[in-house]
Amino acid sequence: MTGEAIAFYGLAAVILVSGLVVVGSPNIVHSAVALVPAFLGITGIYILLGAEFVAGIQVLIYAGAITVLVLFVIMLTEGGTGLRQQQRNEQGPIGASVAVAIAVLLIAGVTHTTWGRGAGTLPAYTPGAIGRSFLGTNLLAFEGTSIVLLVSLIGAIIIARKEE
Repeated sequence: MTGEAIAFYGLAAVILVSGLVVVGSPNIVHSAVALVPAFLGITGIYILLGAEFVAGIQVLIYAGAITVLVLFVIMLTEGGTGLRQQQRNEQGPIGASVAVAIAVLLIAGVTHTTWGRGAGTLPAYTPGAIGRSFLGTNLLAFEGTSIVLLVSLIGAIIIARKEE
């Protein structure tokens, strides 16, 4: 087994374990904090794939900003009061059986598919090419996303502001 395979399996284990903690923890703050190793494990997968720019963005946006945003929302909604709230319901067995069925289908699909190698070379996704894409063909989607984020930030400020 190569070092790359060992790194992949190690990162996959980190992602799976932290994902199980996110789903199974009775404390919502612990669930939110357990997202960080999952996001960092995905960053490692990106590095193994040779997508260093995407890995850097993953750390900045997901492991940093999104985790802080989730914790901020938990604190605003009084979810982080330390009280243990019941997060399980009667639909757990149904959800578990659906998850197992999907996992079996995915594993069967992956193992029974013949994977051929693609022809040609990979496109060059440099930071400059990504920037030109954002400011060229994808400008409308990029600006629309920024407006949605701005409106949600203003809404969060209005909701969080105490009435005087």
